[in-house]
Amino acid sequence: MNNNSNASNSNRSGDEGGGRNGRPQTLLFMVIAALIMMMVMSYMTKVFSGKNSEREITYDQFVHLLDHHYVSAVTMQEDKLSVKPKKNVKDPDLLQNKEKGTLTESQKKLLDLKEQINKGELKGLVTGVAEDETTLTGRCLKEGIQVQRKVPDSSSAILNFFAVYVLPILLMWGLLTLLFRRMGKNSPFSVGRSNAKVYVQKETGVTFKDVAGEDEAKESLVEVVDFLHNPGKYGKIGAKLPKGALLVGPPGTGKTLLAKAVAGEAHVPFFSLAGSDFIELYVGVGASRVRDLFKEATKNAPCIIFIDEIDAIGRSRDSKYGGGNEEREQTLNQLLSEMDGFDSSKGVLILGATNRPEILDKALLRPGRFDRRIIVDKPDLKGREEILRVHARDVKMDQTVDLKAIALATSGAVGSDLANMINEAAINAVKAKREYVCQKDLMDAVEQVLVGKEKKDRILSKEERKIVSYHEIGHALIAAVQKNTEPVQKITIVPRTMGALGYVMQVPEDEKFLKTQVELHDEIVVTLGGRAAEELIFNTVTTGAENDIEKATAIARNMVTLYGMSKRFGLMQLESIRNRYLDGVRDLTCSDETATGIDEEVRKILDECYAEAKGIISKHLDTMDRLAQYLIENETITGAEFMRIFREVEHLSQPQEDRETASRIFAVREESRQVGENIPVKGEAEDAQEAPEKNAEQAADRDLREAPEKEPLQKDLQETPEEGTNEPLQKDLKETPEEGTKEPFKQDLQETPETEGGRFSRRKDLFE
Repeated sequence: MNNNSNASNSNRSGDEGGGRNGRPQTLLFMVIAALIMMMVMSYMTKVFSGKNSEREITYDQFVHLLDHHYVSAVTMQEDKLSVKPKKNVKDPDLLQNKEKGTLTESQKKLLDLKEQINKGELKGLVTGVAEDETTLTGRCLKEGIQVQRKVPDSSSAILNFFAVYVLPILLMWGLLTLLFRRMGKNSPFSVGRSNAKVYVQKETGVTFKDVAGEDEAKESLVEVVDFLHNPGKYGKIGAKLPKGALLVGPPGTGKTLLAKAVAGEAHVPFFSLAGSDFIELYVGVGASRVRDLFKEATKNAPCIIFIDEIDAIGRSRDSKYGGGNEEREQTLNQLLSEMDGFDSSKGVLILGATNRPEILDKALLRPGRFDRRIIVDKPDLKGREEILRVHARDVKMDQTVDLKAIALATSGAVGSDLANMINEAAINAVKAKREYVCQKDLMDAVEQVLVGKEKKDRILSKEERKIVSYHEIGHALIAAVQKNTEPVQKITIVPRTMGALGYVMQVPEDEKFLKTQVELHDEIVVTLGGRAAEELIFNTVTTGAENDIEKATAIARNMVTLYGMSKRFGLMQLESIRNRYLDGVRDLTCSDETATGIDEEVRKILDECYAEAKGIISKHLDTMDRLAQYLIENETITGAEFMRIFREVEHLSQPQEDRETASRIFAVREESRQVGENIPVKGEAEDAQEAPEKNAEQAADRDLREAPEKEPLQKDLQETPEEGTNEPLQKDLKETPEEGTKEPFKQDLQETPETEGGRFSRRKDLFE
């Protein structure tokens, strides 16, 4: 079970990278080629030397064969005799000794030789010359054996030498040359050369039009591009091209895309490589590759060098950040010296990208090396909408698609997430056999990216479905009662592939960059609403609230350690965050005694919020039963259906004027083949209309929220004639002529006769 209040919880890396997947195949190819070459050499040696069907024998064996009529012809050469044997010749003496078992070792070898001759396995025999040619010729002629003498052929010897020794060497050289060409810069002869990929504008095909949602970063880089195009304009007043710009931001925000866009706009060569490409097995290779890279860049100036994940070689030499690697330090030192050594007037610009700027060496970050640090952060509402439009250009969209609504539902998403959502929406449209992507496809894609696809093979039991239903309604019910929470967009108890058995989607009406203490408190109450519903309805609790407890604890701890919202510790910062762009670990900056107090304060906040959640649900048990039963029957309900049933059971009138909310934004029109309905808005207007005499405070609050303009925060906090001190913003917003001022939210929870121990919401007057 999962309560996804912002409908976005993703942070993925989308920057490009490279690998070396071809190396195992190359090594395998080399081994196979070597084996084949050895086999070819062995075969050719046998063929050209004539030893494929000949067998060498001793001279006494030759004499024995000659005496027993096993020889039909003899060919004499310079130092050897080639013997052509006869088949089907029997030697009675050897056969008789074989039967008696009196064969000597030499006779056994001779008998084996004769058997092979009779079987035709040997077509020729070779032996050395042990007597003079005249005597041997006379013996052969006496036995009636044909005798020849072979005249040496010099051309045949040359051909034989070439085929046996020269040809295999040439073949081996050709194969090695082919291998090295295929390996390219990974060959052993280029180990110290740079692995940078070189692009030109027509190959990258990326311009600033393809980058959206990062206007400030684009503005900083446009100046650099203009400098490359018009260096004289800047040189007139003495301005110099920045030597380097460091792109810093979370993964997936488009740092690599921005770098390619700079190259595409500047129409100059673009050298792209990763920081890890400098590091190799051999010592000193990294520094050599840095020198080679800058040498090539100087030849191709003006140009751009882009080093992705520069923290791989730019890590601080301090041991605190994993320093002490001599090879990496040599590479970094060479990079530092090269960046100091080249002339910026030549037009060589270095762009680096990292999501871990805190571990980079201070010498690398100083002006003169990386003169600019460009923050590429997560896009805001306007930026997300622009990114969606960029990625939707090549996708057929229905005319009724509202990308702003999708941008509202994806708070915290980065560019790579939004691109993935557009692609998933197109796939959903194809599955549904539609020619255009509609709003439902986009909304389903948002859910798939954030919480996964529906897990249809996971079937819950009847009891589990009931528990999950009450759990999710607990979240939604408290969100409807609280006034500082986001509207409910969707409730479902269909399990998802990312582990959630159900979830409540809440979509903000407007994007906020600040949250008040009251809003954080109410968010914790909503988060714990599922666990409170389980305890009140079933008198037990389940493991389904694991994610809720984790989220609530994180919010409460942030309130105490980072936001200074604890009276006990005041404005002390008690934690620091490492690797902020990577959601790194936190380090306590306090004593062990204070850490114990932090745990106690977090526990206190959670207990108060849990008590408030139980108080709200206990006042609306009938409403919860009705909503839970409806959810069990339908499995998925919209925010409109939820609010309709909520108003019916609570006897609330329909508001006369609806504000635009996320529920209405995502309502799907029938004429556009989309599924859904316009969602009525739960607003402060209906609350004041239901109980005007009891809701003066909330009407004043609504008037403040609906005013055309808000005064600055400082004006709200300024000193008044009645009060000599500045009260918190929360107190100012709650002040009315009838009631004066109220204490912060904890005072609202004080025990009163009407609220049964103070466990009900601050909006208790709606239902009295």
